[in-house]
Amino acid sequence: MQLASTGSHSEGRPAGRPVSRQVLADHVYEELLASLMDGRLEPGTAVSIDGTARELDVSPTPVREALARLEHTGMVRRVALKGYRVAPVFTREDFAELMEARLAIEPVNARLACARLTPGHLAELERAVADLKDAPRGPSFAEFRGYLEADERFHRLIAEQTGNQFMVAAYAALGGQIQRFRLFGGVGITDADHAIAEHQAVLDALATGDPEKAAAAMAEHVQKVRGRAIADAPAE
Repeated sequence: MQLASTGSHSEGRPAGRPVSRQVLADHVYEELLASLMDGRLEPGTAVSIDGTARELDVSPTPVREALARLEHTGMVRRVALKGYRVAPVFTREDFAELMEARLAIEPVNARLACARLTPGHLAELERAVADLKDAPRGPSFAEFRGYLEADERFHRLIAEQTGNQFMVAAYAALGGQIQRFRLFGGVGITDADHAIAEHQAVLDALATGDPEKAAAAMAEHVQKVRGRAIADAPAE
């Protein structure tokens, strides 16, 4: 395994103000996520807690915490008595099932959110779309992470605006699975122009105040993402 070196300080090394455990765990999470998204950690590869701790110059504790977070996204899996392994690449069937789940959840989120949308919330969604348009889309995760963040933020804001804790939890349960199809490709964002136009269409529909228009626009977006994802999925 080859992780990017960032020159971080270990917990035991004096470096001025002590680094909190949460900051260390966040740092390890970001390093592992970048290695996953850039393909430095390949499908099925074992992720050594002690080895990762040595490479990133931290103790095993933040590595365990970071891997637990990544397990929630589906990007790594914990195997009994064997530790963590990188999850396999999505199959076409996996894509189809994930998009079925999104179609069951996200149009409803858009419908509910539309009925509760305030000018402040609309402005937050507008910022997310603007950030999506402005974000770099290069081949490395460092170059397209801002795009993914804006994409996820747009959908999460809509879920949060439903006012329904169970809909928020249902969306959150999808976690990083939504982006897992981008793993291991090393090609960056290939559908940005389409996706940005679709996000804008959802935003415009929400701005009308018509919940059914908002739901229809979100359903169309997810259906088009599904079509593009299945077309790009690796052959089984």
